[in-house]
Amino acid sequence: MQSSPIRSAIIVIVAILGILFTIPSFLPKDILANWPGFLPKQTVVLGLDLQGGSHLLLEVKPEAITAERIKGLRRDVRSALANDNGIGNLITTGPDSITIELTDPSQKAAAMAAVQKLQNNVSSNFGVGGVPELAFSETPDGKIVVSLTPEGVRARMSALVAQSMEVIRNRVDQVGTTEPTIQRQGDNRVLVQVPGFEDSSRLKDLISKTARLTFHLVHPSMTAAQAQAQGIPSGYMIVPSRDGGDELLNENVELGGESLTNAHPGFDQQTSRSVVSFQFDTRGAITFGEITSKNVGKRFAIVLDNEVITAPVIQQPITGGQGQISGNFTPQSANDLAVLLRAGALPVSLGVVEERSVGPSLGADSIRAGITAGAVASVLVLAFMVIAYGLFGLFANVALLLNIVLILGSLSAIGATLTLPGIAGIVLTIGVAVDANVLIYERMREEQRAGKSILQSLDAGFHRAWGTIIDSHLTQLIAAIVLYFLGSGPIQGFAVTLALGILTSLFTAYTVTRFFIGIWYHWKRPKTLKIQHFRFIPDGTKIDFMKMSRTAIILSIVLTVLAIGTAYFKGFNLGIDFVGGSAIEVQHTAGGDADPAKVRELLDPLNLGEVQVQSFGNPQDLLIRIQLQPGGDAEQQVAVQEVTKALATDNYEVRRTEAVSGTVSGELAVHGTIAVLVTLVAILIYVWFRFEWQFGLAAVTTTLHDVIMTVGLFSITGLEFNLSSIAAVLTLVGLSLNETVVISDRVRENLRKYKKMSVAEIINLSINQTIVRTSLTQFTVLLALFPLVFFGGESIRGFTIAMTFGSIFGMYSSIFIGGPILIHFGLKPRSEMEEEKEKKAKANKRADGAAV
Repeated sequence: MQSSPIRSAIIVIVAILGILFTIPSFLPKDILANWPGFLPKQTVVLGLDLQGGSHLLLEVKPEAITAERIKGLRRDVRSALANDNGIGNLITTGPDSITIELTDPSQKAAAMAAVQKLQNNVSSNFGVGGVPELAFSETPDGKIVVSLTPEGVRARMSALVAQSMEVIRNRVDQVGTTEPTIQRQGDNRVLVQVPGFEDSSRLKDLISKTARLTFHLVHPSMTAAQAQAQGIPSGYMIVPSRDGGDELLNENVELGGESLTNAHPGFDQQTSRSVVSFQFDTRGAITFGEITSKNVGKRFAIVLDNEVITAPVIQQPITGGQGQISGNFTPQSANDLAVLLRAGALPVSLGVVEERSVGPSLGADSIRAGITAGAVASVLVLAFMVIAYGLFGLFANVALLLNIVLILGSLSAIGATLTLPGIAGIVLTIGVAVDANVLIYERMREEQRAGKSILQSLDAGFHRAWGTIIDSHLTQLIAAIVLYFLGSGPIQGFAVTLALGILTSLFTAYTVTRFFIGIWYHWKRPKTLKIQHFRFIPDGTKIDFMKMSRTAIILSIVLTVLAIGTAYFKGFNLGIDFVGGSAIEVQHTAGGDADPAKVRELLDPLNLGEVQVQSFGNPQDLLIRIQLQPGGDAEQQVAVQEVTKALATDNYEVRRTEAVSGTVSGELAVHGTIAVLVTLVAILIYVWFRFEWQFGLAAVTTTLHDVIMTVGLFSITGLEFNLSSIAAVLTLVGLSLNETVVISDRVRENLRKYKKMSVAEIINLSINQTIVRTSLTQFTVLLALFPLVFFGGESIRGFTIAMTFGSIFGMYSSIFIGGPILIHFGLKPRSEMEEEKEKKAKANKRADGAAV
């Protein structure tokens, strides 16, 4: 129980750093602006669900890149053959290749040499080196085939995604938002989160539009309608016009938007309509002047994202390098177009596959709910520890408060984002963190009852409980790690806070508590040691759990079959995370409660397919779920806008919207299933490594039982099953194993200690020895969970209900199934195992002698 100066210094330094990194998050901005420069200024970053804002997940489709590249390759090949070398040809376009038929087959060698010069090595950043983009071959009938290589397509896609991120960042910065998050996800996706920008529809228009501006000459004598009837002339294309018609344009791009140096919104002095004025760089101005000089009297089309904005007649040469885009613009749409043009065009089209937005009022409510739940849970747990352990409970509380400070300080230091599930993770850590202290204190009491001195009991309590603490915490850490790497968004926030809480509690519960108890002992030199003042179950119980386990196992088999059967025949109330579609949370603002029936009447004429309207939290709130629209993301967004307009007529304010495409929902379902399986396998390997294989199988069996029970709860009650539900299941895996590992650790210890005792007696003894600790730990966890259920907010209520239900079942399965089932897996007393090893050794020795 001696505390070295180095250990004391480490505790003080860590505590001071935790406080310094935590304080800035609670300071007003004006004070933080004058904060000393040598002190940390980082604050906890609030997630969109806490401060409001928009979240978009954008995707680049390889098919779109291939189609665009094939279109450009066709132009390049035609130019290389016909224009440069006078080789006549007929080009047929395929999905990822073009086929060239020569009018004069004798020119095949020259044609092949010409097209091979188009070979391009593409790198993932359009830099030096890379992989060949094109492959050249011949068909049996003498045609030349130029195809894109898969490696070249992947390299081009990677480079285009990186390029797109820079364009998106420029666009978002010009809107004036603060602290946007723009991250790459996988090979072909970009995540964009913009706090404080709650109009996700406008944000999507700003960042997902390609904004590729090109200038084309209009066919001088033929209209688009005539071309459709008579055939499109070679080198021309039909492009839709913003006014609803079509235009026949020359394929050649006379000038591109890359030559623009500035663009700004304004008003036409003659018509008073909104316009966008633009200015070219020197080279662009010269080119623009030459084009307009040569084509006076001809129509010149301005094309934005494959749509003709305007196609005026060139009245006179324009040599000043300036121009104007007119159309049916509003002041905001003109400003947005100017932003797009200034930031540059996206190199590739981006589709929105996931969209979420949260209003600031809902974010404030979420913060209030999280703080309330955390405060209530903290008070309950702190009070209970003092009631249960007196002065030792006070030591544990000091360590717990420091643990919370270290979690918040760590979040600030690493720049992690705090979400509402993240707050739930901190609150859950409050309940779980005292588990280590309970283990230590209960071990002290056991050592004292065994006749050891006060000092020996204190020291043995820390020393002998450490291995169990490590095992129980690491199993939870495994679940948190899997949750982080296979989860997304707020779920990752929950995983980060849970993992940080597990790591910091190892430090505070063991090192800090030991520090305070050591100081107290050397100061007081107590003659007697009274650690526990209150317990649910008396010491020295001799309950026959093995006898009760038979009934418990039969009951569990029945409940498991019921849960699986309900899930199979009834199914689940799947959230949009797994089925796709849109969810809109609204609040009635005109006073009085929301009326679901009236809202259904407002939405029925919209013909949006299946629409669910249900109460959500407060009487003024409703949750509206719209099925995945057949037209894809564009139609999904239109559906959300129509619902918003319809509800605005009856004083409903939109507080949150979510839209998930079918592609993402399918991926999330697969990833969720994989996450549970990976966690079970990882924990099986860990427990197998730490104990015998029987313990690993028993741990996985009890955990799988708890998972099935919790999943069955969602099916039976109709609670929405979404990504938060997967997080609840994975966290439950860690909590359930916490109890199982503690009992397994005691069984293993008693197997070494009582070599002549039967396995059934050892299991009974082990459960009776640990049940006091199990009941106390479970109670503190429930003290943390119940405030989350009642005060944590509606959006995480399903998560907290599942956690509460699962933790209760976890305690039941650890006691009545996890220990007793070891016998069914063939666990034997240490004496029998040693005898078997001796027999095997003698048999091997006799076999070796016979062989000699």
